[in-house]
Amino acid sequence: MKNRLPKNFKSLFWGYDFNTIDPVQDKRIIIANALNYGNLKQWRWLIKLYGKAGLKQAIQLTPKSEFRKQVLKLIQLLFNIDKFQYASRSAQIKAKRDI
Repeated sequence: MKNRLPKNFKSLFWGYDFNTIDPVQDKRIIIANALNYGNLKQWRWLIKLYGKAGLKQAIQLTPKSEFRKQVLKLIQLLFNIDKFQYASRSAQIKAKRDI
């Protein structure tokens, strides 16, 4: 597995230091940002890197609130996902504060 993201991903990580993002350690963030804001080429790169089964598993373990409403239906159709992990937005905010 490569340890760097392609340069065309840089615009998806405006709030992060792009040069320090690791595809293994930051898998959840990469997947959420690419699915929410990426294009078809970036989605294909995710599938190539993580595999369709690995990507599906990561999506299912990510709280539903991490994905934009507009993307959820497409994700469900493409990856055949029946149920997402649930976490209220307030629970996520509280968890981030407690870290």
